[in-house]
Amino acid sequence: MKKILLPIALLFSVAMMAQENMHPSPAQTGTIALTNGIIHIGNGQVIENGMIVFSNGKIKDVRATAPIADVKVIDLKGKHVYPGVIAASTNLGLVEVSAVRSTADYDEVGDINPSIRSLVAYNTDSKVINTLRSNGVLLAHVVPQGGTISGTSSVVQLDAWNWEDAAYKADNGIHFNMPSLVAVPAQFRRPGDEDRVKQSLEKIERIRAFFREAKAYHNQAPHVQVNLKLEAVQGLFDKSKTFFVHCNLVKEMMMAISMAKEFDFKLVLVGASDSWLMTDMLKENNVAVILSEPHSLPATDDDDVDQPYKTGAALQRAGVLFTICQEAEFGFWRQRNLPFEAGTMAAYGLTKEQALTAITLSAAKILGIDNITGSLETGKDANIVISEGDLLDMKSSKVTQAFIQGREINLDNKQKQLFERYKYKYSIK
Repeated sequence: MKKILLPIALLFSVAMMAQENMHPSPAQTGTIALTNGIIHIGNGQVIENGMIVFSNGKIKDVRATAPIADVKVIDLKGKHVYPGVIAASTNLGLVEVSAVRSTADYDEVGDINPSIRSLVAYNTDSKVINTLRSNGVLLAHVVPQGGTISGTSSVVQLDAWNWEDAAYKADNGIHFNMPSLVAVPAQFRRPGDEDRVKQSLEKIERIRAFFREAKAYHNQAPHVQVNLKLEAVQGLFDKSKTFFVHCNLVKEMMMAISMAKEFDFKLVLVGASDSWLMTDMLKENNVAVILSEPHSLPATDDDDVDQPYKTGAALQRAGVLFTICQEAEFGFWRQRNLPFEAGTMAAYGLTKEQALTAITLSAAKILGIDNITGSLETGKDANIVISEGDLLDMKSSKVTQAFIQGREINLDNKQKQLFERYKYKYSIK
């Protein structure tokens, strides 16, 4: 019996070693200098044969490589150095397997839920997170879904024990799903669809009424009795929170701009596939855009087939601040492709450095964290990605090291572990 149990125990231990062997990294100790790298600052500048010095999680110096004493030196030998990529508008950590309801915690019952906080539902143990880090994505903007006002989003860093550790900027914005303002074609109508635009306008008016009530509540502070829903949107009125409106068509975006002007909200459009048609209006009203993924079909039959690829360039030429995101339904696991989608935009009108800025510094500006991250500049957090090739090129990108707030993180993930496991099983060298 013992002879049988021993091999089983050994096999079980090997299987366990191939799965759960990852944990967040400890805080940085000492000073580290990354030398002889090609440094992409994130603001359009590139330093050939450069050096980054960081200590206690903060960047201390960025310059050409030079001798430096009393620090740990890592010779990059010509590798590329980038700011950590920021994934905007994702449900990462809120869902693990979209087809399994018990693993999904991204929406709430009800239509107006501004007090729902996505941060407290964020699962730091998600296996999906590690696949993003392997491709250079180090921060994520975690967004709730469902209803007309979904709730409050937060920015997290992707190396944490729990949601409290993960919080990078808590409760940075309120999310509003704009009701569709497009009439259903007669051949596709079902009972009630005849008045869909009217119903949408009525719903929008109810939201306006909610914000008017919230503004009155804001002006009457302090309150003897707290209203959680009205309290949750108070940051919109002092601009400590951003008004994220999810919509795609011109008429819907114009409605969003109208609402933001009425209440003096800081507005960011999410999706905005038709934003290339109204760049002047976006620039005039200082509206930023989280653009839906470039790897998608055109919004209408009349659009150019490559319109999604070149919309980013149209926004760039107009001076509109923008980043890109994945579609919400599959937005958690597809985020690993974010650098490559930025690379696609670089083939359709953007330079490589402009495409990099879109998913680093521009994303940080939109999310309100550009004072601490988004570029490799003195005083900012040491969120750094090192790649043997071009980070934005699927063929050559190979991330070899990454640091979050100066901590060198584990770039392993379940897929890599399974690869090693079965390579061992079949004696593949």
